[in-house]
Amino acid sequence: MNELDQKINTHFPGLVVRKDLVKTVKGNAIVPSYVLEYLLGQYCATSDEATIQTGIETVKEILRKHYVHRNEAGLVRSTIKEKGRYKVIDKVSVDLNDKANVYEATFENLGLKKVLIDSGTIKKHPKLLVGGVWCICEVEYDFTEDQNASPWILSSLKPIQLSHFDYDSYLEARKQFTTEEWIDVLLQSIGLNPEVFGRRSKLIQLVRLIPFCERNYNLLELGPKGTGKSHIYSEFSPHATLVSGGEATLAKLFINNTTGKIGLVGYWDVVAMDEFAGSNKKPDIKLIDTLKNYMANKSFNRGTGPQGAEASMVYIGNTSHNVAFMLKHENLFMDLPETYRNSDGQAILDRMHWFLPGWEMENLRSEMFSDGYGFVVDYLAEVLRSLRNHDYADRYAEHFSLSSDISTRDRDGINKTFSGLMKILFPHGGASKDEIEELLKFAIEGRKRVKDQLMRIDQTYAKVNFAYLDSSQHLYQVTTLEEQEYPHYYHRSVGDGSNEEELIQSEIPTSSVESPSISPRNIAEPVLKEKHLTFQENQKGISFDSLFGPYLAGANKITITDPYIRLFYQLRNFMEFLETIVRHKSDDAEVEVHLITTEDDFKGEQQRESLDKIAESCSAVGINFTWEFDETGTIHARHILTDHGWKISLDRGLDIFQNYEMKEAFTFTNRMQQYRACKAFEVTFIRCAETRPVGESHG
Repeated sequence: MNELDQKINTHFPGLVVRKDLVKTVKGNAIVPSYVLEYLLGQYCATSDEATIQTGIETVKEILRKHYVHRNEAGLVRSTIKEKGRYKVIDKVSVDLNDKANVYEATFENLGLKKVLIDSGTIKKHPKLLVGGVWCICEVEYDFTEDQNASPWILSSLKPIQLSHFDYDSYLEARKQFTTEEWIDVLLQSIGLNPEVFGRRSKLIQLVRLIPFCERNYNLLELGPKGTGKSHIYSEFSPHATLVSGGEATLAKLFINNTTGKIGLVGYWDVVAMDEFAGSNKKPDIKLIDTLKNYMANKSFNRGTGPQGAEASMVYIGNTSHNVAFMLKHENLFMDLPETYRNSDGQAILDRMHWFLPGWEMENLRSEMFSDGYGFVVDYLAEVLRSLRNHDYADRYAEHFSLSSDISTRDRDGINKTFSGLMKILFPHGGASKDEIEELLKFAIEGRKRVKDQLMRIDQTYAKVNFAYLDSSQHLYQVTTLEEQEYPHYYHRSVGDGSNEEELIQSEIPTSSVESPSISPRNIAEPVLKEKHLTFQENQKGISFDSLFGPYLAGANKITITDPYIRLFYQLRNFMEFLETIVRHKSDDAEVEVHLITTEDDFKGEQQRESLDKIAESCSAVGINFTWEFDETGTIHARHILTDHGWKISLDRGLDIFQNYEMKEAFTFTNRMQQYRACKAFEVTFIRCAETRPVGESHG
């Protein structure tokens, strides 16, 4: 175990489990992760390897004996008949048979219907009446000659979820972790490897937890397929239900006027609407009207009087275009059904508290899943559920205030998101001013993304200055990442007559208005000047060619100082930097390139071999590459120095890209840097004295 794994086992004994065990025990059992982790939590919530292995075998045995596979349902029914009673793990739903005045259970995999269940069990577990619940059940078989009586009886039922937890102990244990450690604990708890995500990406993942801890929270997530949008709502918590977009009806969501039965929003903490996008879909207008009122007022009325509920609503959908295309031709809502984009449906969108940019999430790959320790998910689900009783929306008031220009609805969205993030990260308090500011900006950004797109659809929406003030009344503007990447597409309405030539520089984004366009068409005659650029995490469109190329062209000698050219991906970054030098020199020129770095403590020999191979390769393309290890171990600054008068200072060196599929030859992130998401980094271009001998040609 690493240090974090040891720490979480120390402070949360018996409440954590190694996340790779789910795959180990799952086999061909089609059950949510929280069901498996419930069982693992009973037998494997320890760091002792021998106990874990014994527990794995126990859980496998329980699943083998009691989990019902549909293709073996007949055998299990026969076992129940022969033994008289038998325990099964299955998803159970219940209906009231008003003619017989009894409750009858349906077992999804076992294929049993009309299994008698007593009223007391229904009162204890009302979710059985809507959506169904995974349970460990004991089923009896008692044959009777009465044809109207069912021989199947449900004698006991235990929902698969934590029965109780100590909230105060949770808060005390949280205090033992730094903010960064706690974020990583939460990432591991939802099954993700924190080492492959940057800070912004981690926060985006954690936004998906806000609906679990914030009542009546409305979240929209649109993005490409395969990024894990629906996973957390179907697998993570026994308090959430995932509804396919085609199955959402008034009766199912709110109330069935025929039976009077309350729908999903009355029983579940989170109702997630999957497959929400699809421009050809035609949602029910009555459903939209009811949703609109519920999302605004936390109540609904279908002719039986007003009914209140506190379920958070999550809307999930796939996008079919990239961000630049959507902003150029329509808006970021363009893949939603037309009904949601017209005057009636816009009210639904305006009630979204946060718009999660799913296009920033990469397709899930094997290295993104955690094999470290995290909370047993039903424990974390209970923690988040208890936090619904708290309100942290005012926790920024001591240091910051929102611009008076922000409307009540926008303010509500920002406050609910901020409150949710504070509950998740700082349930005990203790957030610094900088940490509070980070979360406040993040909350504002997601609501701004909603409002900006609505203004593109309907220009009657009033413009809003999304900004906040500190205690000295200094105003800080907040922008979205798409706004920084594509400013000319972002700040225009479709069909406003803008000159396409004026928009061309936003095709390949830069990070600041001072930056020259980095389109290849501008490299021939660059305007070089001193400047400082700041890039946000997950920003795309950046490459060594666009960033450094114009400043390297014409140099005869280039020195790179970077202590972290050690590991394979760092050496590959350096090789790509050399490719930039080659592309920006004339064919008949030779350039001296010298690298100053440090030797890796464990793989020094492999590092030397790689650098020697690079030197050998360089000799064939007009690059004279040399390198040295700094023996003092004192170099920390990372910069590039040219002999024709430029120093490029890099806070991250060449390590500016997020993890990507480096071994996959058929992905553009592998082949082209501009399609990779960046880490947060800064670069400064400084003009300095030339270092060429007198009389030497400038090339």
